[in-house]
Amino acid sequence: MDPYSPEGELINIHTAFHAGAYQQVLDFDTSSFSATNALPTQVLKLRSQIALGQASEVASSLAKESTPDLVAVRLLAENALGKDVLEEVKKLVEKEGQENLTVQIIGGILLEKAGETESALAVLSKHEGSLDAVALIVQIHLRQNRADLAAKEAQRARKWAQDSLLVNLAESWVGMREGGEKYQSAFYVFEELAQTAQSQSSHSLVAQAVSELHLGRLPEAEAALQQAIALNDNNADTIANSIVLNTLLGKKDEVQKLKAQLEGVDKEHRVLADWQEKKEEFNKAAQKYTPKFEVAA
Repeated sequence: MDPYSPEGELINIHTAFHAGAYQQVLDFDTSSFSATNALPTQVLKLRSQIALGQASEVASSLAKESTPDLVAVRLLAENALGKDVLEEVKKLVEKEGQENLTVQIIGGILLEKAGETESALAVLSKHEGSLDAVALIVQIHLRQNRADLAAKEAQRARKWAQDSLLVNLAESWVGMREGGEKYQSAFYVFEELAQTAQSQSSHSLVAQAVSELHLGRLPEAEAALQQAIALNDNNADTIANSIVLNTLLGKKDEVQKLKAQLEGVDKEHRVLADWQEKKEEFNKAAQKYTPKFEVAA
């Protein structure tokens, strides 16, 4: 049984986690939770610490743990610190990945990060009614540019999960790829998360801002990004999308300032890598052509 099911007592802390409100997850009062949810709660809090840049502390605290769930979290923390954990992940998945949900989810994350996409999908597909696994499968298919497969996965989950947050999010991610009227539907989901106290975070506000950008509502997108900056002015995704916004607004000086800031925060951010790749491809294409000049008689 999925401990994070909508009917369970973990619903609010789980929602905060997926909205990127990691500090709220850490501050969450779990004293009234049942003993059976102690481990899932611990996993959410440890993963939130990793997301907040505390991977070193997490890895150290779990160094002697043998519980499969916590071993998986330790590997996630060590990976965040730059350690190659692929072989350990494969061994853990082989041993515990058939039934252990945490191993399936974190194993899937780490396998995908290592470029082992098919292995990641294989272990995630072993889940039994886990929306976390469904959400990751949808994300992987979108990274493969297979929006059709992502949509089918979300649609299948809708049949048994009804109006759960992660189903709504998964459909919104697909909708942002498909475009058109789907942008507005996605906006409603992201706005609700971004403007609710328990789930507001730079992550959810950026998602709202991106949907606003696609809808051509630049002032509204700017307002959402300003809220995100107020929460965390060094969030890489906030800076990256602020660059997009200011480019559309024609603010060249601000764009250059923000690019420099992004390089300082995360020099390997996917947006910077994408821009560099496109620049190199443009230069390669330009080299194929020699300008010709005609001198008037």
